[in-house]
Amino acid sequence: MAGARHVVCPACGTVNRVPVDRPAEAARCGRCRARLFEGRPIALSAETLVLHRDRSDLPLLVDFWAPWCGPCRAMAPVIEQAAARLEPRVRVAKLDIEAEPGPAEALGIRTIPTLVLFVGGRERARTSGAMPLPQLLAWVERALA
Repeated sequence: MAGARHVVCPACGTVNRVPVDRPAEAARCGRCRARLFEGRPIALSAETLVLHRDRSDLPLLVDFWAPWCGPCRAMAPVIEQAAARLEPRVRVAKLDIEAEPGPAEALGIRTIPTLVLFVGGRERARTSGAMPLPQLLAWVERALA
C-alpha cells in the first residue's frame, strides 16, 4: 500500500499498514480490532521488543527499568506523559529488566533507568538517569532530527 506505514499492534503483535493520510490516533488493528495508539507506554518482553523494533516504521523509545529502582519509579509518570505527547509519531515502551534481562544484557545496559531510541531497527540514541518531561522530549527531538 503506497503512502502507508507499518505499525505493530501492542495487543496481538500483528503488523498493520496505516495510511499516512488518515489520523493514526483512530487506527485499529485489522486482526484484533484493538486501538494501535492509546497514548500510554506499552510493556515489552524480549520477543515483542524485537517485533516492535524491527517490524514497525515508527521510532521506538524504550525505558529499561526495574521495579526495585527508585529513579525508575520516579521516571514512570514522565514516561506516561511522554507517550501521551509523542504518539502516534513515536511508540513509547517499557521493558522490565528484572523480568526480561536478556535485551538489557545484549544492549550492554548497566545503569537504569536507561532510555534507548530505535529508528529503523537500529539504536539511534541512548541516555541514562531520570529526567523531567521537557528534557526528555527535547532529547527525543534532537535524536530524531
